[in-house]
Amino acid sequence: MQHLLSNWAIVAILTLLAIGLRIADPEPIRQLRLMAFDTYQRLAPREFAPDQPVRIIDIDDASLKRYGQWPWPRSRLAEIVNTLNDMGAVAIGFDFVFGEPDRTSPEEIIAGLPPGPEIELLTGLLAKRRTNDQLFADAMGRGNVVLGTILNRSGGGATNKSSAGFAHAGDDPRRFVPVFSGVTGNLPVLEKSARGLGMLNWVPDGDQIVRRLPLLASVDGELYPAFTIELLRVAQGAGSYLVKSSGASEEEAFGASTGIVAVRVGDVVLPASANGEMWLHYTGQRKARTIPAWKILSGEVSGDQINGRIILIGTSAPGLFDLRATPLDAAIPGVEIHAEGLEQMIAGTLLIRPDFALAVELGALLAVGLTISLLIGLVGPQWTALVALFALGTANWFSWRAFSESGWLIDPVYPTLMAVAVYMAGTVAGYVRTERQRNEVRRAFGYYLAPSLVEDLAEHPEHLVLGGEERELTVLFSDIRSFSAISETMGPTELTGFINRFLTPMTEVILDRGGTIDKYMGDAVMAFWNAPLDDAEHASNACQAALDMHKRLVQLNREIAEQSGEDGLDHPPIRIGVGLNTGSACVGNLGSRQRFAYSAIGDDVNVASRLEGQTKTYRVDTLVSASTVLSAPGFAFLELDRLRVRGRAEPVVVHALLGDQEYANSADFGELDAANGVMLAAYRERRWKEALAALQTCAALGGSRLEFHYAALGKRIRTFNRRPPDPDWDGSISAQNK
Repeated sequence: MQHLLSNWAIVAILTLLAIGLRIADPEPIRQLRLMAFDTYQRLAPREFAPDQPVRIIDIDDASLKRYGQWPWPRSRLAEIVNTLNDMGAVAIGFDFVFGEPDRTSPEEIIAGLPPGPEIELLTGLLAKRRTNDQLFADAMGRGNVVLGTILNRSGGGATNKSSAGFAHAGDDPRRFVPVFSGVTGNLPVLEKSARGLGMLNWVPDGDQIVRRLPLLASVDGELYPAFTIELLRVAQGAGSYLVKSSGASEEEAFGASTGIVAVRVGDVVLPASANGEMWLHYTGQRKARTIPAWKILSGEVSGDQINGRIILIGTSAPGLFDLRATPLDAAIPGVEIHAEGLEQMIAGTLLIRPDFALAVELGALLAVGLTISLLIGLVGPQWTALVALFALGTANWFSWRAFSESGWLIDPVYPTLMAVAVYMAGTVAGYVRTERQRNEVRRAFGYYLAPSLVEDLAEHPEHLVLGGEERELTVLFSDIRSFSAISETMGPTELTGFINRFLTPMTEVILDRGGTIDKYMGDAVMAFWNAPLDDAEHASNACQAALDMHKRLVQLNREIAEQSGEDGLDHPPIRIGVGLNTGSACVGNLGSRQRFAYSAIGDDVNVASRLEGQTKTYRVDTLVSASTVLSAPGFAFLELDRLRVRGRAEPVVVHALLGDQEYANSADFGELDAANGVMLAAYRERRWKEALAALQTCAALGGSRLEFHYAALGKRIRTFNRRPPDPDWDGSISAQNK
C-alpha cells in the first residue's frame, strides 16, 4: 500500500505542475498549440466557393510590365475606381497607404524643376487642372471606398479616424484591445473622400505566421476598426459597430473582466477572442478570387465578376514586399489574407477558440493524469498504458471533430504530451522502486553461506581472515530472462516470495552437484566448483548442474502455472540463461575487516559472466567455454562461434551444452555435430557458398533449440559473401553487449 501512495503522490504532483504550466502558458507551449491548429488547417482547409462576394484586383507583375512600375499615377487608380463603380462594386478597399502626394502628377514634377519663364507658363496652364490626387479623390467620392491606415507605437497623433461610431455592451473594450500611440494615414484630400478608414496591421505569432486578424485597436483612447470590418460596414451601409464584452447581457463572467466576446458589423456578428482578434481559417491561394489589374484597365473583365461584390485592391508582386506566411502557405500577398478574412465573415465559416477551451484542456489533463496515478500502482504500466492511450486517442479525436465540424480550436498537443510525461514519471518511479526491492533481495541473500563453507569454517576458524588463494575453478552464472517485466507486476512481498521460490530449487541443484553459492544478485546466481573443497570432477559437475537446473525449471514452471490457474493469475514461464567457464581465479574471504564474504574473482570469472549474458544473443540455454569442454569430456557440446567478449582481447570458443553423456552418444547428436563441423570449417575458410549449403543441413538437424543461432549465422555469412571480412580475420566476431 505504501508504494501505491508513493506513486499516486508523484504522479499527482506532476499533474498539478503540468496544469500550472499550462495556465502560465509560456511561449513554447503556446507554439505547440498553434502548430496543432496549423496541422488541422492543412488537413481540412476552408472550402472555397468561386461565387464568394469578394474579389482581389491584383497589381501583379504582368500589370506592372504593361503599365509601368509602382507607384502608378493616381489618375490610373482613379480610372480603376471609376470602372469598378460603373460595374457595380458595393465597396472598394485599397491595401495601401497614400501618405504622400502623387509624384507623377505634372504639378509635382514642375515643382522640382529650376524656376524660369517656361515653368511659370506651365504652372499657370496647370493651375486650372485637377491634380492626380484630386482626380483620385473625386473617383473615390463617387463610390464606397475604404483606405488603409497603419497604427504605430512611435507616436504621430490619432487624426486619421473612421467615420463610424462605436457602442459597447458590458466592459469597456478599450481595456482589452492592442494599444498604439499613433496613426500613419493618407493625404487629407483622399481621406475626406473615402467612406471609411481601417487599420492594415497584422499580429503575427513568434514564427511570423499570420493566424489571427485583429478586429479592433486603440489609439489615444479611441477605437479603430480593422480594414476588413470597415469594408464590411461600408458594404452594408452600416453607421457604427457594437462591441460585446464580459459583463454584457447573457455573458456570465462571474464578476471577472474576461475580455471581448463579439463584434457586430451591420447584420454580421463576429465572435472574437478576448483581445478582439478573429481566427483565420484559410483556403489557401485561389486564382478564382483574383483579377489582374491590367484586365480592369483594358476592359477585359465581365460585369458579373464585379457587380455586387467587395473589391480589394492590392499587389502580389514580390518586389513590393507585401508577402505574409500562413499555416497553408509560406508566402502569400497580404491582400489575400484580408480577402480570406472577409469571406469568412460573410459566409459565417469562422474558427473559434471557445471560452471553455482552457477548461476542457485542463480537465482532460487532470482526468488522464489522475487515472494514470490510480492505475499505474494497481495494474502496472502495461495496462495503464493501454488505458492512457485510449483516453488520449479519445481526446485527440474529440479535438479533431470539434475543429472539422464546429470550427472549435481545442488543443490536443499539450494534454497529450503532459499525460505521456506523467505516465513516464510514474513508470520510472515504479522501476526505481522495483530495482530498490531487487537490491534489498540481493543484500538479504548475501548473508547466506554455502553449507560446505560453513563446515569448512567450523573445522578451520583460522580461515575467518581476509585473503585468498589461486585455484582452478569452474564458475557458473545464471540469470532470469526479462526479470524486470516480471517484477513490475508484483509488489515487494510477492516479489520476495517469487525470488525465494525460484532460488530454492536452483540452489538445491547446485549444492547437490557439489557447488558453492558465491552470491545471489536478485534473480541471478553465481556459483563455483573446486573451492573451498577439492573437486576433481568440478567441470563435469558444473555441466551436470546446468542441465539439472533447466530440468528443474520445467517442473517449477509447471507448479507455478497450476497455482496461477487456481488463483486466476497469469504468470509467464520462467526462462534462464547459464554461462560456464573453467580457469584460474582468486578465491577466498574478500571484503573489509568489518564485513567480508567468501568469493572468487578473476578474468575467468568474468568470462563465465559474459557467456551467461551471450545466451540472450545466441538464444541457447547454456553457453560454455572451450576450457570447460576440455575439462568435461562426454557431454553433448556443440561449437557455435569464436567470440571476443567484453574485457578480453583473445576470442573465446563458445559451445552450447545440449545434453548429457547419453545424448552425446546418440546418432542424432553425432550427425548434427558432424554437419556443424563441416559448416564451421567452410565458414572460417571463407567458402561462403559451401558454408550456406552446410548451414541448411545444420538447421534441419538442430531443430528449434538452434533455429535462431543458425538463422543469425546465415545472415552473417551472406553479409560476408557480399562484403568479405579483413584479410587478417580469424573467424571471430565481437560481442555487442555484455
